[in-house]
Amino acid sequence: MTKQLAASRSRRGISEDRRSIRELAALDKAIYESIAAVPTPSLDRNLARLSDAANHSKIWLLTAGVLAAFGGRRGRNAAVVGVASVGIASAVSNIALKRVFPRRRPDREGVTVPAERWVRMPVSGSFPSGHTASAFAFASAVGTAIPPLSLPLHVAAAAVAYSRIHTGVHYPGDTIAGALIGAAAASVARHALARRTAR
Repeated sequence: MTKQLAASRSRRGISEDRRSIRELAALDKAIYESIAAVPTPSLDRNLARLSDAANHSKIWLLTAGVLAAFGGRRGRNAAVVGVASVGIASAVSNIALKRVFPRRRPDREGVTVPAERWVRMPVSGSFPSGHTASAFAFASAVGTAIPPLSLPLHVAAAAVAYSRIHTGVHYPGDTIAGALIGAAAASVARHALARRTAR
């Protein structure tokens, strides 16, 4: 009897978990559709440009180059940990998790995302956002190494994350997951480099 009761509770728990996931997915889609429905002609092209500029982490690699060239030893160290964090975040997001969670990209035509916002739709899965993961990895790593840069870098990372929703290539939930992955990647990179330096 006890085993049957435990099995029944287990099935009920799984059913409730699945219902919660469906509800979160519905909320995610509703927010995406709401953003698509708001006319923002003065923002559309700029956010599309920002989204494209973040392809292959170009913004962050360029920033790392500037830090390494003009920031002295502190800037060079920050650049190294920032680029390492981007590498970890990109690998986790784009190689590992996109295969484990093969979420379809949003149907931006179906929800009529304005064509002025469009950037190239990636062929990879939607979850998580690799652009966002790399952005927050760099912002977290460099912001910790050079605290005065933390706020502007996190604002830039948030703008990149939003641009991926605005241009129609990601759901909001994809970017939230990406931000968490990026912050975790930065922590891993900082600790790994600290241990290596301590040897």
